[in-house]
Amino acid sequence: MIADTDGEPGSRKNPSRLPSLMALRCFAAAARTQNFSQAAGSLHLTHGAVSRAVRMLEDDLGLALFERRNRGVFLTEAGRRLQRAVDEGFGLIEEATRELRHSAREAPLVLSCEPTLLMRWLIPRWPGFQARHPDAAVHLVAGGGPFSFDGGIDLAIRRNDFDWPASVQAQPLFEEKVGPVCSPGRVDAFFDTTGASPSLRRDAVRLHTRTRPQAWPSWMQMQGASAGAGGKEQVFEHFYFSLQAAVAGLGVAIGPWHLVCDDLASGVLAAPLGFVADGSGYFLLSPQKPAAGRQRQLLDWLLSVV
Repeated sequence: MIADTDGEPGSRKNPSRLPSLMALRCFAAAARTQNFSQAAGSLHLTHGAVSRAVRMLEDDLGLALFERRNRGVFLTEAGRRLQRAVDEGFGLIEEATRELRHSAREAPLVLSCEPTLLMRWLIPRWPGFQARHPDAAVHLVAGGGPFSFDGGIDLAIRRNDFDWPASVQAQPLFEEKVGPVCSPGRVDAFFDTTGASPSLRRDAVRLHTRTRPQAWPSWMQMQGASAGAGGKEQVFEHFYFSLQAAVAGLGVAIGPWHLVCDDLASGVLAAPLGFVADGSGYFLLSPQKPAAGRQRQLLDWLLSVV
């Protein structure tokens, strides 16, 4: 019986067909040591197995790769030429394998993001990053305020409402724009829309959050006397709760645009007075400037979606 790789008797061999990988490994070891016994030991094979593999390779190529003498074997000119090619090829394979294994073992990049921004803006858009960079391992964690890159995080997204060390690299992402938001069905209850421009009613229920207590005072200061005052108030522990209360129709919350833009687009919230910049902004913070790799991929993607 003739194997498929042998072809028909008398037929020409395909000149582009590669020799077997095992034969090339045996040849490379023998060429490096110029000793079949040492080559066999390095490959955990017998002397006869290496000798047969080299002989099969020579038969396949149709020329001698070694000059066999009583005291040893020596590469021929053809053997030296093949050795250079095989060493280069195996070197490239080893380098690629090493890089792939390192990439597979590489720890995920840890990105810390303020909780409400993470929940309402970053996570809904995260499938876009994964689709663009399916092999980039990034772990998202919630965190706000001061941070440390020695504490297990690699990058942080923060609003500049506190001071961070001068050594930290800060890449601006977007400016903060805020405005009062409420359920669309409660606009007439909380806003006077009869005039040339809508205004907040004095008795509108204002929803506050302990994590940003100056949200309402700052917005009213930016609006001046037209903002009104004197309505009922309700305080929530976290920003997310105040926004959910606005969705439920309990009152009016100060909504940063990036935290409510999806709800505005879907009609869950309304912003009768629009949004104004409050002078603050969000930044991607890192110990060094993101120049390459996953950090650069993440920064470029963030800038494309803001």
